[in-house]
Amino acid sequence: MALTNVLLLSQIAGYVIGLILSLCIMVPLSMHQNEFSGHCLLFSRGTWQEEDGQLLVMWASRAYCNYVIVVGVLMFIVCCIQIYRLSVFICKGVDSSFFSAFIEAVGCVSLCGLAISAAVIVTLGFMTWCQNIVERFPSCEDATGQDIDKKDKISTHGFYIELGTAQFGAWGAFATWVGLAVFSTLKVCRYHQLENIQVSMFRERQRLVNDTPPGDALQG
Repeated sequence: MALTNVLLLSQIAGYVIGLILSLCIMVPLSMHQNEFSGHCLLFSRGTWQEEDGQLLVMWASRAYCNYVIVVGVLMFIVCCIQIYRLSVFICKGVDSSFFSAFIEAVGCVSLCGLAISAAVIVTLGFMTWCQNIVERFPSCEDATGQDIDKKDKISTHGFYIELGTAQFGAWGAFATWVGLAVFSTLKVCRYHQLENIQVSMFRERQRLVNDTPPGDALQG
């Protein structure tokens, strides 16, 4: 029971962290798209115009930002459900079944894949954008607040911290889901071990019954 409580509490803590990190993904990217007039800077490239110093941007697909936001929303929903579900288990002093623990482990592994894909997209996409920026500015952060694209009416006041926060949230979420996958796998292994013990005890009991002479059994 002590091990069960430790695993449940560890999982709840992990899901709370995952909930916070999912917000770090969703909110900044949503704000970024709003400030960039619906455009997504991930993997966007551009050419600096010599006559007016503006950046002529060739915008990449919005699907990059939308995908990362959807992953964040999915993580948020799963974390909310799991926090409530596991909290109920803690209050009742019970634990999930083998089947639900197995489904949970598979789900955590799947979300690990989604999290790392989102993290890679944000990281590489942001690097692509910053490669354009450093052609004119000493660093990508220095373009914050600069009016570099009047034609598309974008606001650059918060893009650096927003994308940086989303990048942190995505990689942090990946690490969190790896930990949750480990906890879920440990729970499945524990269930499997208990099942093996029960099967072994049943077989040993059957062997003892079969080895007991009929006369001894009647005397007992």
